[in-house]
Amino acid sequence: MTHDIIIAGFGGQGVMLLGQLITESGLRENKKVTWLPSYGPEMRGGTANCSVVVSEKDIGTPIVINPTAAIVMNIQSFEKFAPMVKPGGVLFINSSLIDQECERTDITQYRIPANDLAEKIGNNRVANMIMLGAFLKETKAVGFETIVQALKDTLPPHRQNLMPLNEEALKTGADLV
Repeated sequence: MTHDIIIAGFGGQGVMLLGQLITESGLRENKKVTWLPSYGPEMRGGTANCSVVVSEKDIGTPIVINPTAAIVMNIQSFEKFAPMVKPGGVLFINSSLIDQECERTDITQYRIPANDLAEKIGNNRVANMIMLGAFLKETKAVGFETIVQALKDTLPPHRQNLMPLNEEALKTGADLV
């Protein structure tokens, strides 16, 4: 199966990190992967999105126009990318920041209050990990444990103390699916 994924939000919401973790995990599982970042004019606070393709087969292009899955972290990303999800695909909506409903009936939707849940478990910066946990549980694009190990290897030494919080966030997201 090929997973064409778009992850989008404001700069600073960890959008690129999610794309990198999925990509790294795909490589660790001997899958074919591509990662294509796209930034708005500002880094933190501007728009950011990335396209990730994970497949068992060769990948023709890293460009994702009609994703099989989209993770949208803010209203601008929702408005832009929700209409692009392929029929039969899945849309993960950060309902803490997106109060608009998606009228589509041809896709599966998960409304996840990621920012609210992140604050409850102790750090609003893990909202992205909550969304990633839900994505992993639904799509199985890459393995949960592979993501955890990739995150462990990615975090710098002075951030390793955040691993338990990140793992709790991943599990929180997965439990919502």
